[in-house]
Amino acid sequence: MRSGGGVSRRRRIPLNFLHGFLLISTIICGFGLLILTIRSISIDPNAGFKLPTITNTTDDNDYDSVSTFDSNTTDFKSDSCATVEEMGEVFAPNEFAIKESLRVRRMIQQHFLLNGAPRVRDLSPEQFCRHGFVLGKSAEAGFGNEMYKILSAAALSIMLNRSLIIGQTRGKYPFGEYISYTNLSFTLKEVKHLWRQNDCMGKYGRPLIMRTDDFEKPGESNVLCSNWRKWNQPVIWFQGTTDAVGIQLFLKNIHSQMRSAASELFGQAGALLSRPNVFGELMRVIVSPSEDVEQAVNWVLSGGVDPDIALHMRMLTNRSVRALQAALSCLKKALLTFQQQAARPRVVLVSDSPSLIKDITPSVQEFAEVVHFDYKLFNGNISSLTSNNAHQLDFRVKDWGPAPRWVAFVDFFLASRVKHGVVSGAHRRVGTTYAQLIAALAAANQLGEGTSPMNFTFLSSFQKNLLSDGLANQVGWGHVWNRFAGPLSCHGQSNQCAHTPLLPPAWWDGAWQSPISRDIRRMEAFGVQLSSLGEINESSLRSYCENRKSFVRTAPIVRQTL
Repeated sequence: MRSGGGVSRRRRIPLNFLHGFLLISTIICGFGLLILTIRSISIDPNAGFKLPTITNTTDDNDYDSVSTFDSNTTDFKSDSCATVEEMGEVFAPNEFAIKESLRVRRMIQQHFLLNGAPRVRDLSPEQFCRHGFVLGKSAEAGFGNEMYKILSAAALSIMLNRSLIIGQTRGKYPFGEYISYTNLSFTLKEVKHLWRQNDCMGKYGRPLIMRTDDFEKPGESNVLCSNWRKWNQPVIWFQGTTDAVGIQLFLKNIHSQMRSAASELFGQAGALLSRPNVFGELMRVIVSPSEDVEQAVNWVLSGGVDPDIALHMRMLTNRSVRALQAALSCLKKALLTFQQQAARPRVVLVSDSPSLIKDITPSVQEFAEVVHFDYKLFNGNISSLTSNNAHQLDFRVKDWGPAPRWVAFVDFFLASRVKHGVVSGAHRRVGTTYAQLIAALAAANQLGEGTSPMNFTFLSSFQKNLLSDGLANQVGWGHVWNRFAGPLSCHGQSNQCAHTPLLPPAWWDGAWQSPISRDIRRMEAFGVQLSSLGEINESSLRSYCENRKSFVRTAPIVRQTL
């Protein structure tokens, strides 16, 4: 029936349809409330950790206050940036990296078989006088930086098919009280003696000349522009290589012969999945603990089995609770990879801040046995060095910690005995050169021919405040995540526990790698035009090299001791 006039027509809604609609709405609302409730009670990975209350004069926010971002409200996936854990997925243990490390191991063995001191010193006079050497010389500053100088020289000796010289100062090796060096290398004193004995200058017109190249002077360095394999000076010294980066810049040298030599040792710059553990394999051959340090390591282990995993915390005297919570969570994640092999795993704790060891030990003891070198309880031969050297290092206490210098070497070789992995945490910058070399040597020690230790892992622990601006604060070429610190690193990340490269990359060719503006400017000094995403203008580099002034620094090696 129609109503008259201007009354609008209205469709009658069946009652049963209305009931159904209300029922569906109720179900949807209930499901939404359930999801919200589950999210609000989601498990905190740190909930099981009972950290002691810390009261001190050091402000935990002296660095952390830069972040007001609450990452607990963020759970994002982005196509334009990546979290540290996403970046690190490619560095998880895999068969490709293992095969490459074994290949490099054989390459190192073959090199020292042909160019090691035992064979070279027995060459005929003519052969010896035509032979070449690479000098590796370090001071006794930070162990990680100084050891990279020697390891870089060893790598360069392989690339150039020369013998290795490890420099001495007044007849002593760097850190010689704590480290024993291989007998496969020369000293400069012996090379000078053999040069005179074989009358290289008189018979063959070969004066003992050394050519130096300083990496810390990029405008003068020939690392990218010269074919070092054609240098005819008997000794080459590549100075200033205090991290993993310097020697790997040869991967972009404009001469194909140098690029091939570098990639044969280090792999292709962008092949992050299959990076060989070059520095770990070199350390395995070149250095070992001195007898006194070995004694201290064995004292800590007390005849027990080698530890399972190491936690290294670089705290610079800070006692950040957030850093400890993140590291403990990351440590538990690492232990999950092999927990079936050890009912109660043994964890080595290493830190530049002794107070942190006291703070973290009770929490670790809830799920693992703690192994730690307490130097105050040790009465071995090396402990007598405490009073002799302590006064020299007062100005480095914040940097290296208050313990005597030799303790860092005991900690290093103790941590390098671990069977399954290393976790690196820090107050500011994660993955220092010291932590990198611990992980590299430990991985090399566990890698056997015909074995596949797929469960050895190197992990980086980041608390969320370090990632408020992504990885942008991981400045410095010595830090393992520097090459990922640019705009492809997501801001405002939550705590991260990421797989970490045993061989830190030097270029930006891999996925999610991008430079910070500081490094773009620094690479310009080497003649490299680098985009914000890490792309290199190779034609510009070649033009730069062809038009730059040639720098050749040589000096005769006479009576000076290096």
